[in-house]
Amino acid sequence: MSGELGMVGRAMIERQVSELEGELAVLTAQRQELVSRVSLLRPESLDPDMLDERARLNLNLVHPDELVVLRPGHRYSMN
Repeated sequence: MSGELGMVGRAMIERQVSELEGELAVLTAQRQELVSRVSLLRPESLDPDMLDERARLNLNLVHPDELVVLRPGHRYSMN
């Protein structure tokens, strides 16, 4: 009834299992999103818009005729 393998211990283990299952669901969704984004960068299915987006983000560049909208609260890095 008591101790690590008793009723209280079992309840604690079940709570940990449910917390870990929730964390697993979040991580699985994040992984799936990353997999889909990486697939857009593969040579056989290269998406020009994705390539342009990543290049602009990493190089901090825009075309002279473009308008840049800065979002409040977003932290921008200046390279």
